[in-house]
Amino acid sequence: MIDNIKPKEATSIINSLVGGVVPKTGVQHITVGRSEEIEAFVKALEDVKNGHSMVKFWIGDFGSGKSFMLHLLNTVALKQKFVVANADFTPDNRLYSNDGKSVLLYSAIIDNISIQTKPEGGALPTLMEKWIEQAISKTAAENQIPITEIRNEKHFNLIQSNIMKSINELTDVGGFDFGTVVIKYYEGYITDNEQLRRNALKWLKGEYNTKTEARQDLGVREIINDLNYYDMLKNFCKLFVSMGYSGFMINLDEAINLYKISTSAMREKNYEKILTIYNDCFQGKITNLFFNFAGTKEFLENERRGLFSYNAIKTRLETNKFETAEIRDFAQPVIRLMPLDHNEIFVLLKKLKAIFDFNYKTRIDISDADIQQFMEEIFNKPGAAEFLTPREVIRDFLNILNILRQNPNVDKGKLFGDLEISDERPNEGTLNEIEEL
Repeated sequence: MIDNIKPKEATSIINSLVGGVVPKTGVQHITVGRSEEIEAFVKALEDVKNGHSMVKFWIGDFGSGKSFMLHLLNTVALKQKFVVANADFTPDNRLYSNDGKSVLLYSAIIDNISIQTKPEGGALPTLMEKWIEQAISKTAAENQIPITEIRNEKHFNLIQSNIMKSINELTDVGGFDFGTVVIKYYEGYITDNEQLRRNALKWLKGEYNTKTEARQDLGVREIINDLNYYDMLKNFCKLFVSMGYSGFMINLDEAINLYKISTSAMREKNYEKILTIYNDCFQGKITNLFFNFAGTKEFLENERRGLFSYNAIKTRLETNKFETAEIRDFAQPVIRLMPLDHNEIFVLLKKLKAIFDFNYKTRIDISDADIQQFMEEIFNKPGAAEFLTPREVIRDFLNILNILRQNPNVDKGKLFGDLEISDERPNEGTLNEIEEL
């Protein structure tokens, strides 16, 4: 039932889902019921590959599969030769701030850059070295210098000027310092000066706190900060496209943390930044950039604290009035993730059972009829209609498989009967307190 799954993927899937989080790799093996969303996303990727930019908002209840969807989008985009990065909004990571919280979000994005050969993140050094190798080859070809000789020290200034020229052509804001740092990385790269390379990466990741320190280490005037980090993301996008990649996709999850910002002025500034990104992408001010935001219905629709509290955004993100539960529009910026139906959950649990057996090299005595019995038990429990999420169903099912794997004589019917439903949503009292602030 599960084709071409790798042992590492199987282990990642089982361990992550038991822990209540989305696996970083292998999500394509457990995808059910999202074919229309994926089809629309592939079309959007094609548009971005052709020079457009895009923003999508993936909206759903807690545990409904938003994070899973973003990981699935990663898998699809990496295969389409996109550079992909993921980050979560937290109380310390946001789009706008004046105390370093925005540059922390930027650092998380850059740290998690992935390419197809490095899907788990940390791909920036690989990309920098690939770009530098391309710059070296281009310099050799343009100046008719044999590739075996171009690395000679006497050609160092020639390569430097070519790198700076290329960077200046690619970048709009902060290009000089960006180019200077890339040259420093190149210098460390060809001279095996690991400290210089680390300093250059530190700057590119936004990890310098003072201009003085950066000037001492790299000879640059500026550092990446809360005000210019978005320009640097755009610079990186142009750099990646110049290397032959299709574009740069940035996924930002847990947007509820913007909704939770206590001061209305700071919350509004963050929503203004979303509006800036939205307008830049849809007005053609930037190319080959794809932003995905994942959040709850409250984050989107709450008119006191959510995106809809900012009228300029509300008018752009209101749902197509002709859309219904049966007639969907996946081309609009907001895509609402509907809950999986019982048939889709049944197929998902069958897949998980096959992956579990593959991972542990076992054959747990759970039949299709047993899976149906498990579903009947859990979906008929008091509170299931209100509180039950796919995350909890999956975790309970895998926990039962783990018990049976280690205790084969346990009565599975009794395990099904012992299932309990808990409310996994954030504490309502906390959200109510936030509402009153």
